[in-house]
Amino acid sequence: MVFCALQLKYHDAGKEKECLPQVGQWNMVNKKVINGGKVSHWACINFSRSVQETTARGFCQELAQMCQISGMEFNSEPVLPIYSARPDQVAKALKHVYNVALHKLKGKELELLLAILPDNNGALYGDIKRICETDLGLISQCCLTKHVFKISKQYLANVSLKINVKMGGRNTVLVDALSWRIPLVSDIPTIIFGADVTHPETGEDSSPSIAAVVASQDWPEVTKYAGLVCAQAHRQELIQDLYKTWHDPQRGTVTGGMVRELLISFRKATGQKPQRIIFYRDGVSEGQFYQVLLYELDAIRKACASLEPNYQPPVTFVVVQKRHHTRLFANNHKDRSSMDKSGNILPGTVVDSKICHPTEFDFYLCSHAGIQGTSRPAHYHVLWDENNFSADEMQTLTNNLCYTYARCTRSVSVVPPAYYAHLAAFRARFYMEPELSENHTSKSSSGTNGTSVKPLPAVKEKVKRVMFYC
Repeated sequence: MVFCALQLKYHDAGKEKECLPQVGQWNMVNKKVINGGKVSHWACINFSRSVQETTARGFCQELAQMCQISGMEFNSEPVLPIYSARPDQVAKALKHVYNVALHKLKGKELELLLAILPDNNGALYGDIKRICETDLGLISQCCLTKHVFKISKQYLANVSLKINVKMGGRNTVLVDALSWRIPLVSDIPTIIFGADVTHPETGEDSSPSIAAVVASQDWPEVTKYAGLVCAQAHRQELIQDLYKTWHDPQRGTVTGGMVRELLISFRKATGQKPQRIIFYRDGVSEGQFYQVLLYELDAIRKACASLEPNYQPPVTFVVVQKRHHTRLFANNHKDRSSMDKSGNILPGTVVDSKICHPTEFDFYLCSHAGIQGTSRPAHYHVLWDENNFSADEMQTLTNNLCYTYARCTRSVSVVPPAYYAHLAAFRARFYMEPELSENHTSKSSSGTNGTSVKPLPAVKEKVKRVMFYC
């Protein structure tokens, strides 16, 4: 079965108010983002020796103009002149620009920092993100030298999409979401989670694994997400901090955890508590399915009960897999209408019989257009379903969500909440990198036996909701 393309809604001020993607792709020509963010105070640091100040200034002006064209309120002028710095002086440069801007703005903080990086920048990118997100509370956008020299409209449009969501805007929403037509999402307040755990590279026997959980923060549109990350024992697949309790000398028993925090922030953002939970879990092998389900479903239920004694919204728990060897091909290679231009199956192709499990609820979905090589479909396993999704409803929802990924104008291969969780976990590795290299031996004992893991530095509140947009 192949799902039909669905319509996306853009701002009424643009020439094109709605858009019908063609073969999983579209562009921003004649469109404005549905909710534009606002940037009044921004600055730029140039870490690339080969980029002259005039070139950097020209690039920044072009980017600011593209942000305006796309529907953002973006001040054309930076708070201070473009600051040039050496990559080995990254902490000093970031703090200098932050403090000078703070003084100039009389206590108001910078809203956005643009950073121009050398094409081969080693640890520089990670250092910028760590300092900005855990120390200064500053939202940043990095751009490589090659893009500064060769300014492409497509590149600027993509960067403006990233900046818009980082500044709290929304790029597009599904027309079906606005007209309350998404099955088992539009009828009652529904929160959609994504979760993933990333493990250290093979051979690294000391550093912790990192778990990330994101959750939708708007309803019925389901396009905005907030994310949380935490470190846990080396190669531990079960997410330990979904729900936790600890003893505080003053307050007694305290409850917390990532699911609980995200449920509370959903209620603050929408004014309603979720009546349904859909949980997409990435990165679980088949041998661990039911161990993960039992542990994490129990944690979700405890997190709900900790908010209100009888609060138990129905949960649907879905595992997403990309690491498999199944590939799907068009039945008739002479029929060009059954393939995209690279000869791959069309986006929206779903297979839920013959090659799937005879009794369990699983399906293969190719939600994206292939760019290079053979498209790899995502394999979804519905391990638990208290919401009674039919196969069509679950497949339609999953495919529709793949058109809401904020960073590009194409449908993606994995459902966005799981994608964002993967990016958040990957990002959090940068937060601990320097300490690993300095303190390798002392961490080895705590990481491998699982008794204590050094926590990640806290992410500043301002960037919690946007760090996984990269």
